[in-house]
This record gives sequence, C-alpha cells and structure tokens, in this order.
Amino acid sequence: MSESKLAGQFFDAAIGLLQQVRDEESRSIAAAGKAVADTVEAGGRLFAFGAGHSSLAAQDVVYRAGGLAVMNLLAVPGVVGVDVVPATLGSALERVDGLAGAVLDSSPAQADDLLVIISLSGRNALPVEMAMNARALGLTVIGVTSVAYATETKSRHASGTFLKDHCDIVLDSHIAVGDAELTHESIEAPFAPASTVVTSALMQATMAAAAEQLAERGIEPPLLRSGNVDGGHEWNGRVMSEYRDRIFYRH
Repeated sequence: MSESKLAGQFFDAAIGLLQQVRDEESRSIAAAGKAVADTVEAGGRLFAFGAGHSSLAAQDVVYRAGGLAVMNLLAVPGVVGVDVVPATLGSALERVDGLAGAVLDSSPAQADDLLVIISLSGRNALPVEMAMNARALGLTVIGVTSVAYATETKSRHASGTFLKDHCDIVLDSHIAVGDAELTHESIEAPFAPASTVVTSALMQATMAAAAEQLAERGIEPPLLRSGNVDGGHEWNGRVMSEYRDRIFYRH
C-alpha cells in the first residue's frame, strides 16, 4: 500500500505548529515554568483543569511517569471526557453558569496554589468562570488556549470575556478556529485536529521548565518514575509519602 498523502500533511502541520509555539511562546513557557516552580518551592499545590478534549492535556501531566507528583486533576463531573453519556452533555455543561464556582468551593484548592486551565476556545462559561473564581481565591492561573478565538468568535460568558482575560500567564496554542488542519476536495468538512498534540506539548514543556527552575535553585523536583522500570515503585512510594499532603488523587 502506498503512503497516505494526507497523513503526511497532518504530520507537517503538527510539526509546524510545534515549531511555532516553541519559538513564539518560549517566554511565556519560561514564565509558566517559573510560576509552577515557585508554587512547589513555597509548599503550594498544583492543579490542572480542562473540559472535553482539552481535559486530555490536563490528564497528561497528572500521575505521570516523568511528571510532577504534586500535579492534581481538578475534575468537573461530566466534562472530563467522553465517558459521560450522552457525550453531548459535556459540551452543554461547559456553558452552565455557576458550575466552576461550586467546583472550586468544594475542591482542596486554596490561596497560593496554582491552577492551569486548558480550553481551546476559552469562550465558554466554565473556563472563564474557573479562572475568575480561582484568581479571586488567590490562586495563580495559567491559561492554555488559542488566542485566535478571542478575535474571531464571541464569548459565551455574560461578561463578554475569554479565558485569556483572567489569567496571570497565557500560553497560546496558535490553533486556528475550528481545530482542523486538513481539507480535501472530496470531503465536505475540515478534519485532523492538532490541538491535543500542541496543547500537551505546551504542558510538558512547562513542566520541563519548572523542573529546570527547581534544579537551578538546588531543589529536587518531585518527579515520578515509571512503574515499569526497576526501582520505579520504590521511588514513587518515597515521593508520594514525602509530598502526601499535596497529592489528592490518592485520597
């Protein structure tokens, strides 16, 4: 079977986007990494939130080999993934006013913690209110979003604002509105989204920058090892015991 032309085009598009965010978001990534390192050094807790497919990049840095043990998923029931039935309910819940405040109020997040909010469009009520409420509680907020949506679409929040308007640091994924990299003359709808690839890369780059910052300060980053390498379970047990008061996915 011959190679797929469209498959190659998708790789080219994804690689181009990765190069763009590497070059254009380098300062913001460094700032985000410093904020994460500052929080870890100060004894604060780390949280990541994303709705729908944006939750994939949040989950990618939680309880992950090579990741920070103190990064916790801030889960909103019904919007974490496509496991909810019907799946369309998740999209509807993103537009519900007041849900973010209720989730934060019942979560362990508190002042001086850090929350990464991932939302490709940043236009729905849930990520906007999550950022607003988190900052009001005294958390540092990092937003990972496509800034293009703020100029090419309208906000669905009553304030008319977007996620990017309520963050201490913004990482722009540079994903085009619609999140589809390819078109074909015989296919009516655009296809091949790259937001998960790029957003996950932004998250991992930020964690790498944080680890670098901590190392430069003489602080051992609280990293997890793979349980599939010799000594991994013992290492992880030690790290989780040392940081147990900042790890909530074990409770």
